[in-house]
Amino acid sequence: MAKKQQQQHQVMQQVPSVGGIRSSFQSLVALLIAILVVATIYIRQSNEQLFQYWTTYDKTINGLSSSCNLFAGKWVFDNRSYPLYKEKECTFMSDQLACEKFGRKDLNYQFWRWQPHQCDLPRFNATALLEKLRNKRLVYVGDSLNRNQWVSMVCLVDSVISPTFKSMHNNGSINIFKAIEYNATIEFYWSPLLVESNSDDPISHRVPDRIVRVQAIEKHARHWTDADYLVFNNYLWWRRRQMKVLWGSFESPEDGVYKAVKLPRVYEMALQTWAQWLEVHVDRNKTQLFFMSMSPTHQKANKWGGIKGENCYSETEPVTEEGYAGDGASPRMMHVVDSVLGELKTRGLNVQMINITQLSDYRKEGHPSIYRKHWETITEEQLLNPKNYSDCIHWCLPGVPDVWNELLYAYILEL
Repeated sequence: MAKKQQQQHQVMQQVPSVGGIRSSFQSLVALLIAILVVATIYIRQSNEQLFQYWTTYDKTINGLSSSCNLFAGKWVFDNRSYPLYKEKECTFMSDQLACEKFGRKDLNYQFWRWQPHQCDLPRFNATALLEKLRNKRLVYVGDSLNRNQWVSMVCLVDSVISPTFKSMHNNGSINIFKAIEYNATIEFYWSPLLVESNSDDPISHRVPDRIVRVQAIEKHARHWTDADYLVFNNYLWWRRRQMKVLWGSFESPEDGVYKAVKLPRVYEMALQTWAQWLEVHVDRNKTQLFFMSMSPTHQKANKWGGIKGENCYSETEPVTEEGYAGDGASPRMMHVVDSVLGELKTRGLNVQMINITQLSDYRKEGHPSIYRKHWETITEEQLLNPKNYSDCIHWCLPGVPDVWNELLYAYILEL
């Protein structure tokens, strides 16, 4: 009997008391709350740092206050002075960007003006720009987002030039708009990775296995090195974990050496080649250089408080939270650009960064979505779920890229 009572006593000692369970549970809850608080502070600090990063580059312009940051501001609805042109009246509008033509009814995306906090962005004046471009070349070099910006610039000046004094010429990778009276050209050169790649064909560039020659750029650069104003972009086509690099020639691919190189290292290798070419070949007394920071995508609605699984489809208003940072851009990649441009500056070659990332990140409603020309037949399954074929990368015109060009205009007029 005594032995049985002793065993029961031992069991009772092994079973935790109700108070002990409650105490352990409270400790666990406290730990989880602490973790949640730390995570919230970390995310908030990360977003603040990201906001500061996206809005800090050299942004002062002669004639504006030295404290004026053109890239930090807010979008103001302004249907009196915007848009700067009408979609239907732009002679060379692209069907990929003509959202109104392809059925978009909500046109508020056309009426937003970028307002820096501490100053006003100079009002775009097409005639003043054309005078500045007289006998000169303005060349955009890059991917379809830079082409998006080029179409915007063509539309911005189109209305002040009579039909008999303007022309458009396409020749392979280069598209040339000419203002004949001014002997000025506004050009776009297709080079989605800046260096040579197997995606260099301006029409047939969708390939299953993307390959770059990170040390080869002359094939492209000889077309634009002598331009007076060069506007580069380079991000969209690098959005992958790694890229196959070819040391050799595309003409004799079997003789080359191939290696998969991870991002951002392969991106840095390509930018170094680009920078070295500029340093050697660009006339510093003639050519002004610009680099557009990355244009953000809007693929995940939950990032701005929308429904998880949705994207830019059916969005009609910008994000209003100042400092909003989605995940459609990569600070890690832009740090690489920062580093390369910094190195060039120490060697006496200045490339002006035009920081469009933060201001564009607010504009989740500015994309074509489904309102564009579709080059491939839309399936019945897609029609039932429009978000699956929505373009949340490019931008409707008139729209966000017009502001990119207003920023560029501000620099060009003061150079």
